[in-house]
Amino acid sequence: MKEATARIKINRLLEEAGWRFFDDENGPANIVLEPNTKITDTQINALGEDFETTKNGFIDFLLLNREGRPLIVLEAKSEGKNPLSAKEQARRYAREQNARFVILSNGNIHYLWDLKQGNPSVITKFPSPEEIQDHHAFQPNSERLASEVVEKDYIALTQMPSYATEVGWKNETERPAFIEKTKLRFLRAYQKKAIHSVQQAAKKGAVRFLFEMATGTGKTLTSAAVIKLFLKTGNARRVLFLVDRIELEVQADKAFKALLKNDFTCVIYKEQRDDWRKADIVVTTVQSLLFNDKFRRFFAPTDFDLVISDEAHRSIGGNARSVFEYFVGYKLGLTATPKDYLKQSKCNTATHDPRDTERRMMLDTYRIFGCEGGEPTFRYSLLDGVRDKFLINPYVIDARTEITTQLLSDEGFVVETTDEDGNEVKEAFAGRDFEKKFFATATNNVFCETFLKHGMRDPVTGEFGKAIVFAVSQNHAAKIAQILNEMADAIWPGKYQSDFAMQVTSEVMNAQNMTVQFANNNLGGRSTFDESYATSNTRVCVTVGMMTTGYDCPDILNLAMMRPIFSPSEFVQMKGRGTRKHRFAEEMRDPIRKAGIAGLEKTEFRLFDFFANCEFFEEKFDYNEELKLPKQGAQPFASGVQSPVRTFNGFETSQADRIASQREQQIGLAGMRVDRELFQKFEDMARSDVALAAMVKQQNWEAATRRVMEHLFDKPDEFFTLDKLRRAAGLDRRLTVREIIEKAFGHIARFKSKDELIDDEFQKFLLDQKPEQADRIAQMRYYFDAYIKDAGVRKSIDDGHFTQLNVNPIFGMKDLKEVPTEWRRGIPEYIKDYVSLNRFLP
Repeated sequence: MKEATARIKINRLLEEAGWRFFDDENGPANIVLEPNTKITDTQINALGEDFETTKNGFIDFLLLNREGRPLIVLEAKSEGKNPLSAKEQARRYAREQNARFVILSNGNIHYLWDLKQGNPSVITKFPSPEEIQDHHAFQPNSERLASEVVEKDYIALTQMPSYATEVGWKNETERPAFIEKTKLRFLRAYQKKAIHSVQQAAKKGAVRFLFEMATGTGKTLTSAAVIKLFLKTGNARRVLFLVDRIELEVQADKAFKALLKNDFTCVIYKEQRDDWRKADIVVTTVQSLLFNDKFRRFFAPTDFDLVISDEAHRSIGGNARSVFEYFVGYKLGLTATPKDYLKQSKCNTATHDPRDTERRMMLDTYRIFGCEGGEPTFRYSLLDGVRDKFLINPYVIDARTEITTQLLSDEGFVVETTDEDGNEVKEAFAGRDFEKKFFATATNNVFCETFLKHGMRDPVTGEFGKAIVFAVSQNHAAKIAQILNEMADAIWPGKYQSDFAMQVTSEVMNAQNMTVQFANNNLGGRSTFDESYATSNTRVCVTVGMMTTGYDCPDILNLAMMRPIFSPSEFVQMKGRGTRKHRFAEEMRDPIRKAGIAGLEKTEFRLFDFFANCEFFEEKFDYNEELKLPKQGAQPFASGVQSPVRTFNGFETSQADRIASQREQQIGLAGMRVDRELFQKFEDMARSDVALAAMVKQQNWEAATRRVMEHLFDKPDEFFTLDKLRRAAGLDRRLTVREIIEKAFGHIARFKSKDELIDDEFQKFLLDQKPEQADRIAQMRYYFDAYIKDAGVRKSIDDGHFTQLNVNPIFGMKDLKEVPTEWRRGIPEYIKDYVSLNRFLP
């Protein structure tokens, strides 16, 4: 019955897609049922597989192209079986029939497999004959993708192919002004590494990639380079760029047109319009495609060969996942939210804790993009950006009022009230209740007063620096905006007409456009403080969640968290709105004054924290907590104290409030704990092992290593392994047991990265070998680095196949020729003799 039911469903799906069992007015039949096929001995030997005794078989459905030749082998399984179980059988049949495509289906779940590209992909409907025939003309080539040379001017060459011959570029003193005038964009070193990581992964057969890049590190520019790479090398005919909000849609479209318009066309998808068919890049929100099931009704699964999901953990969550998975081909996910602190919950059923939902969503994101081990295709964190001087850590002002201090305490804010029967009742309010159940006008006033008094000023005009305030709710946002406008009118009489602060939330008309105007310095018009300086008249946007993810406004100088936050990723995203650097001269219209402030850059931003959020994520948030199912009916406070059983509609207090404590701290290069990888649990366990501590004290490293491997590793309770600890430490190379012991007991402060270790080894090489070619040290260092890091380079050198370097994107023949002749062999020989390559493997 299950087999029959599956067949009936498959027959219907084929007919709905336009395939024909019989000749009709649309053309001859293009479905052949159960044709006999034979696998030859030559094919068996070529495949290297063992077959059953019979070499004959029957294909369930063979779908033909316009010329009547085999195009798709469709293998059907019964409803109770996984369609993938027929994968190898279908592969053999397809090869025997010279068919490029395979469909695997049990009537409910279907996979489309292009034998020339990657793995089977889930599809929700069968492709039509026209759609698959069109896709058949598409010939992706991962070798061509991997061999494409991507240098720092990869995008600039599209913007202005002749830039290097221009006078403004050739003259180094004029070059900065030339770049600013032409708006040329050059890839940073880490952005090039991101592109190269995709090339290497694709060369190994990967079709899904994930970039974990901190806010402000240029994910859009990097995406543009990826798009150019795929389109230029013929590995994509059309690209879909998915976002989860309209303002990000507009932002992405504007960026891609500025970066790629000379080579490729970009449009925003609109309903009932076919403009997208003429474009190379289509930008749209996930919601737009989901509405009325448009993605199934108006698009074929093969319409896009590369799908990029911005803020991937958000735009592929829930129903949005169906849009993302609908299209076959290459997939790239972008996220600014680090996964390291999101530990997998061991709950077997859903919980009500938002942290558990967040953990599962992030873990799913990594699985979806083929990164089950927890390592993205490429990672560049906030700490990397700060270290490389591309990003800024916040200057935190932790200010708590008397009421918020009580709200955040274990007891919460306790209020005595009278119930309907006249009985006195105590009601407790916790941090989560602020502004939802507990209304405190005086507290809101103190927040705003502190914010305006201590906020950074614009360094050009002295007016209040541009700012974003995060409120609890739309109602709270309205109150805060009103208070800020009243205070601004008192501080700067006549300068603002109730437009100093604006509420930017979903219930406000044109709110999406307001976010764009704020970034473009035109919200509320232009500031009147200085006619030559183009900055927004509105100085503060009060929002709830609209301006958290992906919002690009680099001249933000102040952020205020006027709400408690309980999600690490939400905290990271909010904080990220201020981490970008900015040059204030960009807004100056007077050329003489512009030259005078050319060096004026944003070097800090202030983060006002009124609910101890920084402290919560630094000291109190349990990143390793195993979440358990809550008891039925339990409504835990943030502090862990249960709320009263009775419900209440809220409590409004007129009690006066004032700042009870204020602490200021510049976050250093080590960053916040939420930005650091977690390694603490293993170190605590190692230090508590008395026998291990004694071995370390005696520096008996061999015994200590054996002790860790036998007594701490692979135990059911924690199941520590070297690989898990490496991932927890965010390291890009293998760890040794001795290293983790030395780190746990304080013998080393931190683990060195792969690049730092290579640099150490190269310094040893220089001291030992003393090469005479001092003018070629940089070229030798690059060769030393590439030979250790890149297995392809290593194999080409060791085998003597130097011409293979012509297609290597990391180290080419041109680079090898820059190395002195004697060291082309000398460096590999030295590395083989003195360097352990195992330490540098991922």
